[in-house]
Amino acid sequence: MRSGAARGLALLCALALTGLSAHAEELTICYNYGCHAKAPVLYSDAQLEPLRLQLAAAGDAAAEREAISVVIGRMYAIAGEQTPVRHDRGGNYADGGDNGRMDCIDHSTNTSAFLALLQARGWLRLHEVLEPFMRTRFIIADHWAARIRERETQKVFIVDSWFFDNGQPALVLPFEDWLAGKTPNVY
Repeated sequence: MRSGAARGLALLCALALTGLSAHAEELTICYNYGCHAKAPVLYSDAQLEPLRLQLAAAGDAAAEREAISVVIGRMYAIAGEQTPVRHDRGGNYADGGDNGRMDCIDHSTNTSAFLALLQARGWLRLHEVLEPFMRTRFIIADHWAARIRERETQKVFIVDSWFFDNGQPALVLPFEDWLAGKTPNVY
């Protein structure tokens, strides 16, 4: 009886493991302001599948942008499980000197890498990824953010995760609004 139960348990474990892919996407993310520190993050197929499903459910470009916002937050949360970026807080002043803090350079670099992974997998159906962009309002107020462009209209949007704590959805905003200095009311 015991050996039968053990064999059954072993069979269940083997079946469960065959359902999980050993494949993982590895991205290098950066943190500690100005990308001074870097670390690899592994995204398993099991972690990526819910993100794919969320993007696939988007019926139009606006819904895809909403999904992108949530997916980017989730990708940061997964990164925070493996790296010190879990300590990152919105903006630059709530982090203190914590290892894992991120400024807009870190966020724009990482968010662009996340978006590139989604695009490479064919999951961004209605948008394409552009290079990060720096907004200059005053000499000391430079701000970097990731960008996407809606395929049909060619309208550009900012995807900016800097404003929020690690794992929260990113701000997705029309490029013109962002250039004009529009930001979420989070401070």
